[in-house]
Amino acid sequence: MRAAAERDRKVRIEGNANLLAALRDAGVRRYLLQSSAFWYAPGEGLADESASFAFDASPAVAAGTRRYAELEAAASVTPGIAFVGLRYGFFYGPGTWFHNGGDMGEQVRQQRVPVIGDGQGVWSWVHIEDAAAATAMALECRPGAYNIVDADPTPQRVWLPAFARAVGAPAPSRITEEEALAAFGRDTVYYATRLRGASNEKAKRELNFQPRPLEWMHPSQPSP
Repeated sequence: MRAAAERDRKVRIEGNANLLAALRDAGVRRYLLQSSAFWYAPGEGLADESASFAFDASPAVAAGTRRYAELEAAASVTPGIAFVGLRYGFFYGPGTWFHNGGDMGEQVRQQRVPVIGDGQGVWSWVHIEDAAAATAMALECRPGAYNIVDADPTPQRVWLPAFARAVGAPAPSRITEEEALAAFGRDTVYYATRLRGASNEKAKRELNFQPRPLEWMHPSQPSP
C-alpha cells in the first residue's frame, strides 16, 4: 500500500503539473480535477466547499489532504483556465471497492472490517454512475469546487452493518479504538471515528446534481 500511495502521489502531482503546462498550447480553457469530499477537517455538521481540509489528521490522511490542496491551488491560479474541482465522495457501485464483488465486499464477508469505537466517523458516498453524470455536467458549470456526494452521509457504525447485510456477510465485529490502533494503525481509526460528512447543496444547486439514495441504506434500491 505504501508503494501504491507513492505512485499515486507521483502521478497526481507530476501529472497535474504536466497537464497544466500543456493546456494553453493545446487551446484548452476548462480543467476538471478529481479531488476529495471525505477529508474535511472535523467539525459540526456537514462540510461545504469552504471548509478546510484535515491537514492535522493521521499520517496518510494528512498527506492526502495536502496533496489535493496542492493540486487545487495549482490549477486555480493557472491563467486563462476555468478550473472545476470535483470533490467526490467514496465511490460505490459496479467496478468499485464498495460492491458485492468488490474488494470491500470480500473483506466484509471475511469479517476483516470491524466497527471501531463508537464508529462516529461520517462517510460521504456517491454511486459511480452519478459521479460520471456530475462530471459531464461540470463541463459547463461555473468554475469552483463542488462536493459530488449523495444525501446519505452516514456514520461507520450505521453504514458498515447495512453494507454487510447487502453483500451477504455476517454482522461486523466491534473493537475499541485502542485495539484498532494496535491492529490497523492510526489511519484506519481516523476513517472509522473522525471523518466529517460533506454537503451536496452546491452541486444540487449549480449542477442540478440528483444522486440516488445510498443503495444499502434504502432496501427499495438495487443491491450494491
